[in-house]
Amino acid sequence: MSAATQTSTQNNITSTIAADMDAVNAVIRQRLHSEVALVNQIAEYIISAGGKRIRPVLVLLVANAYAYKGVAHHELAAVVEFIHTATLLHDDVVDESSMRRGRQTANALFGNAASVLVGDFLYSRSFQMMVSLNNMRVMQILSDATNVIAEGEVLQLLNMHDPDVSHERYLQVIRSKTAKLFEAAAELGALVAGANDAQIAAAGEYGRSLGTAFQLIDDVLDYAGDAAEIGKNVGDDLREGKPTLPLIYLMENGTPEQRELVRSCIENGDEQHFDTILAAVTSSGALDYTRREAEVAAQRAIDAIADLPDSQYKQSLLQLARFAVDRTH
Repeated sequence: MSAATQTSTQNNITSTIAADMDAVNAVIRQRLHSEVALVNQIAEYIISAGGKRIRPVLVLLVANAYAYKGVAHHELAAVVEFIHTATLLHDDVVDESSMRRGRQTANALFGNAASVLVGDFLYSRSFQMMVSLNNMRVMQILSDATNVIAEGEVLQLLNMHDPDVSHERYLQVIRSKTAKLFEAAAELGALVAGANDAQIAAAGEYGRSLGTAFQLIDDVLDYAGDAAEIGKNVGDDLREGKPTLPLIYLMENGTPEQRELVRSCIENGDEQHFDTILAAVTSSGALDYTRREAEVAAQRAIDAIADLPDSQYKQSLLQLARFAVDRTH
């Protein structure tokens, strides 16, 4: 999928909720405000970087798919985006990342301490917002999600520089660190629209599987992507010693020489051999395997909303699942 086609697809997916997204962006701007100038500066910097806004889009699409007519989904979509942004600020400090979405990370520009503290501000602001909705189920979904995400971050930290991470251990990180917030976003959209428990669970399965597909394609793009398109440095995962699925597959299926090289690179965070690793993950079928796993996850998402009444919003959700696999950034 070319960059132009990808942008067109994204616009097509979100065209049905354009007014809602404008309302969400207005809530984000309003709720970002702080009396502390540095908080405003860093929060504005990271939010204005854009991104796909997939998580708030999920809240809006699912709520509309269940014919919701209120405005609480705007607040919930903003809450989800704030939680996601807080995790990005903290992630970039932990990973020592210098580029995100095509420009310097906040920690590279403002320093680690400021980035961590503003991430804390966004977390606490998101909880102020969810409390204002006065819905205990909303609180439960979001508090559980933030706790699971934190556990996923710690689990990923434990996996760093460990070449013996298994397929299942890695998928556990994905489910906790990435897919959980997708799941929560979809559940919130169904919940606010008055869906029943079975429908909320189905929406959660859609979000969880969609998030898994997104992360697996991110794993592929770290080896097969273009830095200008994906907005970060290609090879970052290898530099950070992250045993992602392409490397795990290569460790299980590569030649003894390839396995030894991968082990050394993961243990030492060595990106000097990136070209050799890239050739190996490509020739071994590791990238193709990871794409197939993403396609399986995307199909699970599609199957989860089979009973959702047909509408332009359901069609956008189906298109989003396919986009998750076909994208190039």
